[in-house]
Amino acid sequence: MERLEAHDFNEVLQHSPFHARADNLCKLKNWTSWNGYQTARFYDTLASEYFAIRSSCSVMDMTPMEKYRISGPDAERFLARLVTRDISKLRVNRVTYVLWCNDDGKVLDDGTIFYLKDGEYRLCSQHHQLDWLLISSLGMDVTIVEETREVAALTVQGPTSCSVLTEAGVVGLDQLKPFRIMHTNLNGFDLMISRTGYTGDLGYELWTDPDNALELWDSIFDVKARGLYDVRPIGLDALEMVRIEAGFIMPADDFNTAETTVRADHDRSPFELGMGWVVSFDKGHFTGRRALLKEQGRPIRRRLVKLMIEGNKPPKDSFLYDRQDGRRIGTIKTNIWSPILKANLAMADIDYQNGSPPSEIWAEIYYQKELEWRATWAKCSISEKPFWSHPRRSATPPLPY
Repeated sequence: MERLEAHDFNEVLQHSPFHARADNLCKLKNWTSWNGYQTARFYDTLASEYFAIRSSCSVMDMTPMEKYRISGPDAERFLARLVTRDISKLRVNRVTYVLWCNDDGKVLDDGTIFYLKDGEYRLCSQHHQLDWLLISSLGMDVTIVEETREVAALTVQGPTSCSVLTEAGVVGLDQLKPFRIMHTNLNGFDLMISRTGYTGDLGYELWTDPDNALELWDSIFDVKARGLYDVRPIGLDALEMVRIEAGFIMPADDFNTAETTVRADHDRSPFELGMGWVVSFDKGHFTGRRALLKEQGRPIRRRLVKLMIEGNKPPKDSFLYDRQDGRRIGTIKTNIWSPILKANLAMADIDYQNGSPPSEIWAEIYYQKELEWRATWAKCSISEKPFWSHPRRSATPPLPY
């Protein structure tokens, strides 16, 4: 079989409307696939991209995110039955976080619903969901169109993101509240901006026609060219760091989605992911409701938790144990070293007893030092809150950093 080289792999991937600019700035050419698009893992150094998010302004191409336009007389009724959360109070030009399950109450994916105008919504998801959406819409007067390629999207995040976008020509951004949407005109083209993001920091997501993509990119980076603010492109690796710090879950990384799970009992419910707060039983029927009602009445058996792990040894894929009886109780799913907190942070799936976590959790860590493998133990503590959060995330107007 002919070997597929790295450059051949990149050639078979789609290019987003921003690719010409991203390719020019991507010094390392370290690409990967995101939903079939050629996407940078990082552009220069991981450290500079991470601190751009936490200290200045970062820009990331999020065009590959799956996007669906849902419209018609039954659009709201369809979404209400699809997702676990009550969306009846969602108003035009607002956004909300949701997840959806199969009939067994196991999570298929999570995402955001954008209420664009009366009878018209945009659903964004991590993975391809068109088949499930079409099956779920049977019997309803609703139109579902995948619009991933028809919408160019950037996420602009960090303490100076509002200031940068204001300098780029966006008017009135300082009055936009979290999870709200504004429509504006920038340099003669239409632009939708939502105060949303995946970083746990001040930030915005920008949506426009692909024909406007390069002009949008240039308007933002012109602020840097004029010496006003530092602006850096970031890749998926930096995003992974800040989303773990912010306590956001990632389907297929932190847990198996119900659609992809092969073995029984390897999928997860919203309660097992610590996401019971997005399950609304008083809103009427939704897919998975009956199974989740039964589960709610039982002590939880396992949960995805946020763990802070002592020491600086990377706990990748480490087994977790209950110190009291020596039982293996779980596994590290994803982990990072947080530069801002100077700590090992992880998302881990652990067993509960009688609805409670173990009183003392230890990680068995194997690491390599100077070509020699070693083993050590590290104490872990569960964090119920995000590891890192900042008041500027919700401040309106944001401070002029």
